[in-house]
Amino acid sequence: MGKPWATFGVDLHLDRSGPGLRRGLTDALREAVRGGRLAPGARLPSSRSLAADLGVARNTVAEVYADLVAEGWLAARQGSGTRVADRTPATPDQRPAPHRRAPGRPAYDLVPGTPELASFPRAQWLKAARRALTAAPDQALGYGDPRGRIELRTALADYLSRARGVRADPDRIVVCAGFLGGLGVLADLLRRRGARSVAVESYGLPHHRRLLRRAGCDTPPLPFDDRGTRPLDDPAAARAVLLTPSHQFPMGLPLHPERRTVLIDWARRTGGLVLEDDYDGEFRYDRQPVGALQGLDPDRVVYVGTASKSLAPGLRLGWLVLPPSLVEEAADGMAGRTPGVLDQLTLAEFLGSGDYDRHVRAARLRYRRRRDALVAALAERAPDVRVTGIAAGLHAVLQLPPGTEQQAVRAAAWNGLAVHGLSTFRHPDAAVSPLDALVVGYGTPPDHAWAGALDALCRALP
Repeated sequence: MGKPWATFGVDLHLDRSGPGLRRGLTDALREAVRGGRLAPGARLPSSRSLAADLGVARNTVAEVYADLVAEGWLAARQGSGTRVADRTPATPDQRPAPHRRAPGRPAYDLVPGTPELASFPRAQWLKAARRALTAAPDQALGYGDPRGRIELRTALADYLSRARGVRADPDRIVVCAGFLGGLGVLADLLRRRGARSVAVESYGLPHHRRLLRRAGCDTPPLPFDDRGTRPLDDPAAARAVLLTPSHQFPMGLPLHPERRTVLIDWARRTGGLVLEDDYDGEFRYDRQPVGALQGLDPDRVVYVGTASKSLAPGLRLGWLVLPPSLVEEAADGMAGRTPGVLDQLTLAEFLGSGDYDRHVRAARLRYRRRRDALVAALAERAPDVRVTGIAAGLHAVLQLPPGTEQQAVRAAAWNGLAVHGLSTFRHPDAAVSPLDALVVGYGTPPDHAWAGALDALCRALP
């Protein structure tokens, strides 16, 4: 069936005689680009307009556009609609370039792991810095305690006990340069104590595994199922485990209560150590936050927290809450790696004044609204996509039809959107079956860009 396409402003004949409506339209548009009848940069009509012209469903046209964007024939950019990709026209016997990405920086960022930096409380932080510096004794500007300033360790002990259920006192806290700084200290400590293996989760951040391997530790993956991470089956498989029990990253499940108990029993029985990454414990939306695992046994669990999600990663402020037997050795490992004293004093003042609590409450409300908007948009525009991991944190997992993850990532790039597929975080040796999904960080975009980021995401989904 052929139809002139007047919407282009040029005479173009589309032959949709292929097998099936969607397949036929896809082939017709691809041939129009390949043969040069649609020139690079030519603007296509909206999916609504073309659907009306052709007498087909709008979703059919939208799916055809998304397929051709993913293949590299078309380009969809915010504010400029869908156009023929700016590429050298291919001859009929050439294949498309499916991995070609749109040039330049993405217009929107949905990569997980970063809060909304535009909402950093600059005015309150500056006031806290002035108060802290004014009140600081002269000796605070010296080399000081390798564990960190006592003002910050005291404020952290109070806050963590009150807000996260951590059993801590200032003498058990060591201030570190963010999570990676703390993990580096712990990896060196474990190596000196003869630990050659740190079990990690089947899904997690690759740079955490790389840091441990550089320190000389193997990183066997822990099993994972529909109840989350499963503790070690073989008690001798590792001397330590690293996990995110309050909100597993990236899958979003809390560690099941029964498995918490099994994990603590393993640590007590074997003398093993649990490294608890509480990376976004403040942000739980549908019920009270899950308390820190460390509260069950502070002698077998090292609690690692940071200000990276609650304030900003650029502060490089983190903390270890350690068993007494490890404090001195960890402090020795902090030589030359402790954050600047002025930032430590400012955070102590920020915590003690109540500004930190007020900022977290405001951020929690803002991120919950974004999460709700994400869920609503997907329910309306991509109802077949299952959204999980949304009870807490700054990201959600969008489960896709099998075999479509990479297509969705490429389509997102052509829509000016940076987003990661779940495969980015899968341990290469994990026994779990691969799952096609996107990990969408909804904390990163500034408020004014959130609606555009959502629109770009929905256009990219299969």
